[in-house]
Amino acid sequence: MNEAYIKDHFKFQMQPLANDEAIIKGDKFRITLLTERLVRFEYSEEGMFEDRASQTFINRKLDTPQFYFTEKEEWIEIDTKYLTILYLRNESFTNHTLSVYVKETDQTWNYGEFERGNLKGTYRTLDGVDGEVALEKGLLSREGYATLDDSDTLVFSKDYWLEPRENTSNIDLYFFGYGLDFTACLKEYYKVSGKTPIVPRYVLGNWWSRYWKYSEDELKDVINHFEAYRIPLSVCVIDMDWHLEGWTGYTWNRELFPDPQRFLDWLKIKKLKVSMNLHPADGISTHEDCYEEVAKFLDVDYKHYDHIPFDVSDPKFMSAYFDLVHHPHEEIGVDFWWIDWQQGTESNMKGLDPLWMLNHLHFHDLGREKEKRPFIFSRWGGYGNHRYPIGFSGDTVVTWDSLDFQPYFTVCASNVGYGWWSHDIGGHMGGYEDSELYTRWTQFGVFSPIFRYHSTKNLFHKREPWKHDEHILNTVAKFLRLRHRLIPYIYSMAWMNSEEAIPLIRPLYYNNPKDEIAYKYKNQYYFGSELLVAPITKPMSTKTKRSIHKFYLPEGSFFNFNSKEFYEGNREITDIYRLDEMPVFARAGAIIPLDSNGTNNGTALPEQLCIDVFPGASNEFTLYEDDGESQYYLDGQYSLTKFELDWDQFVTFRITKEEEQANDYIPNSRCYRVTIHSIERPNNVSISCDNRHAMIESIYNEQKGRLEIWVDTNDFTTLEVEFMKVDIIKRDLRKERITSMLMDSLVSTNCKNKIMDIINQENPSSEDIINRLLELDSCDDELMLALIKMLK
Repeated sequence: MNEAYIKDHFKFQMQPLANDEAIIKGDKFRITLLTERLVRFEYSEEGMFEDRASQTFINRKLDTPQFYFTEKEEWIEIDTKYLTILYLRNESFTNHTLSVYVKETDQTWNYGEFERGNLKGTYRTLDGVDGEVALEKGLLSREGYATLDDSDTLVFSKDYWLEPRENTSNIDLYFFGYGLDFTACLKEYYKVSGKTPIVPRYVLGNWWSRYWKYSEDELKDVINHFEAYRIPLSVCVIDMDWHLEGWTGYTWNRELFPDPQRFLDWLKIKKLKVSMNLHPADGISTHEDCYEEVAKFLDVDYKHYDHIPFDVSDPKFMSAYFDLVHHPHEEIGVDFWWIDWQQGTESNMKGLDPLWMLNHLHFHDLGREKEKRPFIFSRWGGYGNHRYPIGFSGDTVVTWDSLDFQPYFTVCASNVGYGWWSHDIGGHMGGYEDSELYTRWTQFGVFSPIFRYHSTKNLFHKREPWKHDEHILNTVAKFLRLRHRLIPYIYSMAWMNSEEAIPLIRPLYYNNPKDEIAYKYKNQYYFGSELLVAPITKPMSTKTKRSIHKFYLPEGSFFNFNSKEFYEGNREITDIYRLDEMPVFARAGAIIPLDSNGTNNGTALPEQLCIDVFPGASNEFTLYEDDGESQYYLDGQYSLTKFELDWDQFVTFRITKEEEQANDYIPNSRCYRVTIHSIERPNNVSISCDNRHAMIESIYNEQKGRLEIWVDTNDFTTLEVEFMKVDIIKRDLRKERITSMLMDSLVSTNCKNKIMDIINQENPSSEDIINRLLELDSCDDELMLALIKMLK
């Protein structure tokens, strides 16, 4: 192997040797207590154990946990606060020789037995999938434990290159015994396997991507259309037709892009980052511009035009691959690569999956200079790939079944710490085009980790909003603008994902592990710490023109994020939604930072920061900001602003700049608009800056029931808004929504009048209304069912 060609930037921090005090070892076994709930079990007939970092586990040097070790004849017993381990000394692992008892859930795992209750993980690709696939095993389980077999992974050499293990018959198994403390499991998994880095800010905006043979002018026209409709973008992806014909290519197609530098410069003027599609499997062909230089470097006879095969296992080839093939494109404006590997799992090194190695190397190569933050855009390569965001799920079929599976797919990926999936929003291929499906997919995409329109090369796949009717255009434009407004919130969650190991998309059961119903609603999730999302993934009723949607709100109080309607939680709810509505809920006490401007390209830090506050509970939220693109945040170059709501007899909302070094990324002219929603008019609102009374105006909007505070300065350390506690406005908008539905429904007007007479009774109970509705004759069954479900 050509170790001399391994670049310094491929060398990363790893501490694979565990503390000796955490190890119990015999002639043929080694047990390592990594934490009180995470244990490594190794068995080797030769007594040779693996100390190198593996593809998944790179850091075993953790603080030694407290445990008690006793020997009972031939048995070993190890006891921690959470687990009891029994092992028959020096015997091969079987269901009779190795067991772990999980105290919290009162469950016992015996080696090799089927693990019930696993909450699943993720999957390599959804290519060609219409609907669902069987997901791989995850790290979390309702039984309280899961195992991860690391025996067959490769290990990193002293030169930081992967190589096969020497003792391939060894057992190397990790036991996760976290009970129902799911977030603790993820946090400690990140400790041993590495963090997910903070993704660049620009990837959180809207991406335009389409497999289409665009010319420079045609793609410019698409970008200009988005701008004309005031729909923001942050990334432009150029699919494989950027290069000459063929699956693999590195030479620009000059017929389509006569002057690549000019075109890339134009995209930069439009404040767009650029990614280009990459299929590296066919190596370097003789027609490529870079061929001769690569051939000389690799000592290939270029005069006889020998093809250069792709070899991800060879450091020398990969040195040429990056330095001579990819870097020249980056120097003229390509920001990152879309690694579209679809050619299997075998390479010239036994056990090395090319996808895994491409993800690892591309990630570190992009971060070779501190001015650029490393990430990738590729398929899931397996455990350990959470260190290399972002994933794209692949070429799904355009159907409702495909949409219906994607929220669950995204949610489950969090169970292996993989929080940055990107889907082909709208679906990729086949199926049928349906504006309603396109709209619902867009809405889900806005509340997913990465938003990216994409489709295959088919004239009739419409991903451009303006190719749909005006109502659809206006609806998706509203949501795409909201996505850009949400970036301050989402970026703070990206920081939290890196620091606290909690992904942006969180299953309901993370916060409610003992709530049986939380496991039932598989498509629902928390979108960060403040919002709960229940995407609509089924077609609406053709008669009512509404989606009849059932969802679950866990214990607590919630507000509809858009309408501000109030809901008590701990119940299943059926409601009706227009196509331009989506079930998104802010929990009581939620604090959500937003950009006031949702129409501009790019993801610059906002000049006006809007803080949406919802009443009913005390809470705090930390806004994270940095330059968005470099690695200097690792040196402490970032800013933290804490927002606090004390909801007591005396209500206080506080803004505190906790860490703010001198920087040039936060606008000097920044101002704040704080909006406290759904409260009655407060009296004697007091506002102070740095403990001094401030001449800052507060306005109560009677019609919308909200208090607005406009802060036109950023020159403070702490700002406080105080007032006596007031009542929460608990809006119930069901009557208004029923009236709207009746207006749109394709049923008789006589039926509508009868229903409205019942609805308009003075202070009727829901039970009374339902009973009277059931007495009606000659009313549409579908409409009646929607009404009754909604009123229950």
